[in-house]
Amino acid sequence: MELNAENMKKLRGLILFTVIVVVIGVNYRGVIRILGLLFNMIFPFILGGAIAFVLNVPMRFLERCVPIRKKGARRGVSIMLTLILVGGILVLVCFVVMPQLILTLRSLQNSVPSFFMHMQTALEELFASEPAMVDLINSIQIDWPQMVKDMVSFLQTGAGTVLSGTISAALSIVNGVTTFVIAFIFSLYILAQKEDLSRQAARLIRAFCTERTASGILRIASLTGQTFSSFLAGQCLEAVILGVMFYVVLLLLRLPYALLIGVLIAFTALIPIFGAFIGWGVGAFLMLMNNPMEALIFTITFLILQQVEGNLIYPHVVGGSVGLPSIWVLAAVTIGGSAFGIVGMLVFIPLCSVLYTLLREEVNRRLAMKAPAAPKKKNPPSAGPAAGQAQKARRNEKGKPQR
Repeated sequence: MELNAENMKKLRGLILFTVIVVVIGVNYRGVIRILGLLFNMIFPFILGGAIAFVLNVPMRFLERCVPIRKKGARRGVSIMLTLILVGGILVLVCFVVMPQLILTLRSLQNSVPSFFMHMQTALEELFASEPAMVDLINSIQIDWPQMVKDMVSFLQTGAGTVLSGTISAALSIVNGVTTFVIAFIFSLYILAQKEDLSRQAARLIRAFCTERTASGILRIASLTGQTFSSFLAGQCLEAVILGVMFYVVLLLLRLPYALLIGVLIAFTALIPIFGAFIGWGVGAFLMLMNNPMEALIFTITFLILQQVEGNLIYPHVVGGSVGLPSIWVLAAVTIGGSAFGIVGMLVFIPLCSVLYTLLREEVNRRLAMKAPAAPKKKNPPSAGPAAGQAQKARRNEKGKPQR
């Protein structure tokens, strides 16, 4: 290898890279600790970006509806309306649903023991011909007052253990509140200046990357933003429709806990595929404690409404906003839930949709390059010897002199 200036530059870069890798490998624990500290430092800004991205979905719709021509004033009014809308939803959940949830928990205090007593009586009647089974069932005794006392004692002990570190707990609460306040203020700045920030980020990428690389990065960023926004808007709208539908149907069937189950299913339906079943499990358990027949009716109603939602509502509301086949949606939900919980379920579907779109475009491009060129069209053959003789005769006639 010739040791010219360019090769020496590459050699120095390779040596520096090797030294960095060796240092990181030897001191990997310190590197991980430093990365953790850096992540804690920038976490409020990451959280603020996520909050801004979520609030941007309703803000764009409200900004188109606000009848103000001045851009700055329209942006400010749309941000205020978005905050009022989100705050109103939270207030509705806290002051409408929470009282009913408290009443439900109080009613369970009496319904759960009576339910188990009825179950014990039914099992005794079922196994009346088996004395051994009847004795075993009668031997099962649950002291509910003592169980409540044990639970209260456990909570007191746990509270005492937690309160033993009052200073650390207070610092943790203050740290969490401070982080959220910083993230919220940062999200407002992002929403107010999102066009300027987008333009500055594009200039920064084009300044430090080649034109081809910069175009690819900006294209992927635009595709990712559109996919995540469409998925979030469609999923929220679909969850609201599903919750309202369950609330109305349960009211018409005169089943209990209509409002509580409707709100619960609306929130859990934000988790694709599996979310609504969480709401069904809670609702079926609450109804089972009062009346098993009501739980059966609710289960049948849930299955019917799930079919209506899956076959009619979801394809039209969410539609092709994600553009991911069903099998890959299931895979994305499973992998995301296993890795990062509920947040992973929500993030992995649009993320896999972006990767699926990019892979599909790359596959189509490569197949188009490998496709053989279309053969050129040949001149049509003559009709035969008779046609050749007729053409020769016409040429002879043209060559004869006119009389």
